[in-house]
Amino acid sequence: MENVKMGGQHVRVEMDHLNGYIMSYWENTTEGSKVITDYVTNLFNIDVSDIWASKQSFHIIQHVISRQKTPLKNVSYSDSSATSSEEMTYILKYCGSMSRLSMHLKPPQNFRFTEKFPKIDCLDISDGEWVTSDNLLSMDGIDIHLDNAKLSYSDLNVFLKHWLSGGCPRLKLFCARTGSVDILQVLDGLIHNAVFVENSREYTSPFGYSRILSFGVDVRRVDGVTATVCLQETGILVIAVWPEATYNYN
Repeated sequence: MENVKMGGQHVRVEMDHLNGYIMSYWENTTEGSKVITDYVTNLFNIDVSDIWASKQSFHIIQHVISRQKTPLKNVSYSDSSATSSEEMTYILKYCGSMSRLSMHLKPPQNFRFTEKFPKIDCLDISDGEWVTSDNLLSMDGIDIHLDNAKLSYSDLNVFLKHWLSGGCPRLKLFCARTGSVDILQVLDGLIHNAVFVENSREYTSPFGYSRILSFGVDVRRVDGVTATVCLQETGILVIAVWPEATYNYN
């Protein structure tokens, strides 16, 4: 173990030769993570692009956003304990446009996000009970995945009509686990534009999510773009927009 100087502080460090990591030891880990971030980015003249954080390390998201102009590319925020409304709002509001945002945590009770969603290419929310119809209509994403959502048939119907009228134009895959879903109600007012498909098709989204579409319904926008609406046995409503497309999200 050696002592090195970072940010005016002497820090004990050692090499994990098995995994190729440099490990540092701090009395104050919060301050330590900030110092390391500043030290490495200044040393190599780079910005931070990806952050994997929990409730305990939420401060590093705030620190990075406050110190650089370049927006973050990928943020994954996971925790087994409930987060606060302030933290949820901060991530959604201030992380800004990005390639991927994953939120795997328990939202606070009665949480609502009342502002417009930022432009997020891939949005993955594991506990989406707080997501409303207004939130859906303000999204601009390529892959949207909502688990444990409390969206009604009417909400999903409105979102589908929104897409058909040109809303959420970049959408390629939408998945929402809402429990009980009646696909006929989701297609209310759209049956004239629907083609039932009996065979199964495999669909892979730009971000690598794969779905088997069985007994789906194809609907078409006025510009000719087709989407398959499919209710899976797991209770997930899928909207898959054709053709499949690749996307450089790394």
